[in-house]
Amino acid sequence: MKKRIIIHYSEIALKGKNRQFFEALLIENIKSALKFSKITVHHRYGRIICEPSEYSDMENIKSILEKLPGIAYFSFGVMARLSMEEITHGAIEVLDSVTAETFGVVTKRPNKMFSLSSNEISSLVGRHIVKTRGKKVDLKAPDIFVYIEICEKEAYVYCNKYTGIGGLPVGSAGRVVCSLSGGIDSPAAALLMMKRGCRVIFVHIRNQLQSIDAAVSKIGDLVAHLTEFQLKSKLYIVPFETLQKEIIIWVPPRYRMIIYRRFMMKICNRIAMKDNAMAIITGDSAGQVASQTLENINCIYKASGLPVLTPLIGLNKDEIVKIAKEIGTYDISTLPYPDCCSYMIAPHPVTKAKLQAIKNYEAAIKNGEQLVEACVKNSEVKHWNFPRVAPEVGHNRKKKQTQAALFQ
Repeated sequence: MKKRIIIHYSEIALKGKNRQFFEALLIENIKSALKFSKITVHHRYGRIICEPSEYSDMENIKSILEKLPGIAYFSFGVMARLSMEEITHGAIEVLDSVTAETFGVVTKRPNKMFSLSSNEISSLVGRHIVKTRGKKVDLKAPDIFVYIEICEKEAYVYCNKYTGIGGLPVGSAGRVVCSLSGGIDSPAAALLMMKRGCRVIFVHIRNQLQSIDAAVSKIGDLVAHLTEFQLKSKLYIVPFETLQKEIIIWVPPRYRMIIYRRFMMKICNRIAMKDNAMAIITGDSAGQVASQTLENINCIYKASGLPVLTPLIGLNKDEIVKIAKEIGTYDISTLPYPDCCSYMIAPHPVTKAKLQAIKNYEAAIKNGEQLVEACVKNSEVKHWNFPRVAPEVGHNRKKKQTQAALFQ
């Protein structure tokens, strides 16, 4: 039978009159992500159907689809004509590809014109499997479920469901700028905003202790990994040394961290204006470190003319680490790397700063705005695209075996 990849979304289905916009964008993202995989992509009856070629690398496709925002879950299965004979044959085919002693059959029937009800379809298919394969039915906790979807012109049959990350397709909610420090928090914050449909532009502010090679290495690895979720990324590597020296001259050590971050916020705002972004993203978590007390957060965010979004604000460190591990950035983030904000500050920074006092210290830096402009002007800009290279496509037995194993 004809192999198919069946992709389901959830939140997009609730978008009412705007639903077609989100569906079309998700389809375009899938096509872009799989452009080297010799796959055609179609929208069918509230789901997205992919038609793989004989030599499509299904392991690679699986790893790509698991990372695309907007996909709730997907499966590798078969397409059958709307006849019980073909549907039953499809169920036998997908069930034969897995090891299971017990099974259950779950049928959905969006096409109400089909002559049998969902329960009748499940019952007929189940009885045939028991008769021809000798397997036992268990509807509560079987080894495997066979899923059948009766659509308008065809049916889809599959077993395993692979979980996506859900949310909305990237590009549906505009651009945002994320300050990427190299730590654990900011990559997790960036990913959460991608799930909300935002395209994230990254800004890394480099101090004098960081060589440009080190910045490109670790930060570049983080951006490259996050590009697998949003397919294309832009990174600004911003030199901060000259501005940082001025801050050290004019600002007492206890207040430098807040002034550092206010100027970083201004730099992010300038870059956002250049790239038509609508908000700034940070990895702040309330009360986690000295710069993230509510008083200090207020002082820092007041330097931004754009909204500052903080998707991690209510999470503790363990919860953030869990997200970082799930999305694959934790091991990169924990590599040694000097933090720009920790340079030449007091052992015990102020935790309850007053906004007017911060503004007074900041005003002592007479050419602050010009230095911000110079930082942006002297930035190095790098771009990432995914997929970076075409997966190998060949007429080899290994790929055929891989494809067969995934269609379960």
